[in-house]
Parts: sequence; C-alpha cells; structure tokens
Amino acid sequence: MTPDPLLESLRHRLIVSVQADAGNPMDNPAILSAMAQAVEQGGAAAIRAGGPANIRAIRQKVQVPIFGIYKREYPDSPVYITPTLDEARQVVEAGCDVLAFDATRQSRPGGQTLEDFFQQLKAEFALPLMADVSTLDEGLQAESLGANLVATTLAGYTPYSRHLDGPDFLLVEDLVARLRVPLIVEGRIRDPEDARRALDLGAFAVVVGSMITRPGTITAHFVAGIT
Repeated sequence: MTPDPLLESLRHRLIVSVQADAGNPMDNPAILSAMAQAVEQGGAAAIRAGGPANIRAIRQKVQVPIFGIYKREYPDSPVYITPTLDEARQVVEAGCDVLAFDATRQSRPGGQTLEDFFQQLKAEFALPLMADVSTLDEGLQAESLGANLVATTLAGYTPYSRHLDGPDFLLVEDLVARLRVPLIVEGRIRDPEDARRALDLGAFAVVVGSMITRPGTITAHFVAGIT
C-alpha cells in the first residue's frame, strides 16, 4: 500500500491543538488563527482546531494540515467531539484535512451506533478519519470500523478509563502493540520528555495543546510550581 503523503508528513512530529473553551478570552478566530500561525512557525507539523469559524480562520493563515473537530453538547449523550454527521459536515466544509471525532463506547446522540456513524463518515468524506478513544478495546474497534488513525485523546475522560495525572503510557504501549494504523498520543502531555517518551514507545505523532496554546493553563502550572 502506498503511504499517504499527508500522514507521512506527520511521522514522529508535533501536532499542536489550538483551541479555547467558550468564554475564554482566547476564544476568538482572529486570536486562534494568529496562535496557529505562530506554532506553525515554531515547527508544528499540523494543527488541531475546533469549530467551523476557527478552522476557516486558521486555514487562511497556515499551510500545514488541520485536524478538525466540532465540540457540541447534546442532552441525551456525553459524546461532544464531532458527535453527529451535521458537525462533521461543517468541519469538513470549513477546510480541515483530517476529521477527528469521539469513537468511545459511550451512548451517542439520538441513540446512533458507532458503527452507523462510521458508515456515514466513510460514505460521505474522502479525507482521513481519526478516532479519539479512551481504551484499548475502543482503539481496536475504531480500527476495525475503518479509522485511518487512532488517538488517545479521551483516555482519562470517560468514566471507565484510567484517570491519571499524566499521559496513559500503558495504554500507548498496548495500542502500539495491537494497532496497524498510526497511533496519535494526545492528552496531558506537559513537557517535551512526555512527548519524547510517547514517540519512543511507538507513537506515530503527538498532540500538545494546553501547555503550548493556553496561557491561563501555562500560568497556573508555573504558579503551582513555585507556591
């Protein structure tokens, strides 16, 4: 099989998540697009971004690939990262290069099954699909359903996954040993040593967000360190 040039450009590289929660002073397309441009200049191989407006603004500023998501809450489901086909369509139309979404076993909006959601995505979009998971079984299921990449994004953020202060390196080892598709390690990576360890364990690439692009989080980290 011929390697995907887009994915190969990310091998052993850093992907930076450029996002801000609603109500955060940074939650502005102009600010986030400037941040994306800055991290691209610093060497980021790709950007993970959320929401159509932000993705459009970032697309105008950077040349590197964009991993797109759309966080939206539904009253009948805990799934909020690109939870339905509607959010997926908006993210793709906004200009992302890779579509990322929650692929955990949690109940989905409207009672839709994960299998059905995968079928919809594969039928409508030609771009790579990245499954955000929280456990080994979820990663293996996502691969079997057609995910092009698997990410540890939700490890520690589902009720049944291990809750740790740092990255779940045991999960990384287990997924690397079993997956055939690339593994992206994301979640609670706080320093270059964490990122390096993930790659040494066999991760294809790493995603870092808060400790690069969230000034409030970075400041709190330093304040806690000197108090």
